[in-house]
Amino acid sequence: MDRLEKYQTGILFIAVIVGVCLGQIAPIAQSAEMLILPFLLLMLYGLFLNIPLKQIKQSFQHKRFFWASLLLNFVWTPLLAWGLGAVFLNDHPALWLGFILLLVTPCTDWYLVFTAMAKGNVPLAASLLPVNLLLQLLLLPLYLLLFGGTTELPSLQSAAQGAIGVLVIPFALAYGTRGVLKKRKRFLEQKLVPFFSSAQLLFLALAVMALFASQSQSLFQHASHLLSLLLPIFLFFIINFCIALATGKWLSFSYKDTASLQLTVLARNSPLALAVVVAAFPGEPFIALALVIGPLLELPILALVAYALLYIKKRTHVFI
Repeated sequence: MDRLEKYQTGILFIAVIVGVCLGQIAPIAQSAEMLILPFLLLMLYGLFLNIPLKQIKQSFQHKRFFWASLLLNFVWTPLLAWGLGAVFLNDHPALWLGFILLLVTPCTDWYLVFTAMAKGNVPLAASLLPVNLLLQLLLLPLYLLLFGGTTELPSLQSAAQGAIGVLVIPFALAYGTRGVLKKRKRFLEQKLVPFFSSAQLLFLALAVMALFASQSQSLFQHASHLLSLLLPIFLFFIINFCIALATGKWLSFSYKDTASLQLTVLARNSPLALAVVVAAFPGEPFIALALVIGPLLELPILALVAYALLYIKKRTHVFI
């Protein structure tokens, strides 16, 4: 994570405020929506360019950790997200689906920083990145079909097709770039990849700014609905923290491995889900707005989790 990413929450908060202010200018509000998807596609291109799939075989070397992470991220967490949404967001189907999509995508970048803060096993956590990325690319359209039907939103089949398109295009371009520049590895690794790695946050902030500029009037009219997301989001973090802690204890993981499991189970990849939603549900802005709330809460919470793990390690006998 570079210096800018350390301030992601603050940068995104500023993008929200600027976007809301720009949304009060009618010509900007009317044209801002056209800019959201291009910025998100650029962000995804940088994300995919930054994750070499050749590391995927490393994740299989610690089999218990690998399977625990996959089951918690791709089986347990989607069910938990659907259940929390059914309890707290049943009256707001767009927010319910946005909440589900926020939680079903494991993080593929900044959670490594918090793993290091918690003195976890960073190489082990990093080995999961390509696995998590590939699985969420494959499963996001399926999640749309499975869970979207319960929220009674229309056109789920076309939404799933839109999700596939917005994921495949930047993914293919990123790995096509790696193939074309295979003989110019120095330029690729020292110039292009670092540039797009740093620019991801910029593209995300511009997309968030455009989103809030295009929806500022609707946001003011339905602000109380967005506040209803706060309790289920906090419950997700509390429940999964306890589940991951118990799983690490049950499987006799070391402290480092348990900390790594905690952070991969808690951190979410909301920018990826945001790009999917913008392409798949252009007429449902509140699904996208639900996904913007995630990063504003997530980074401070992950920092608290890192300190909590260190405190538990020091003060209790939970870990080996």
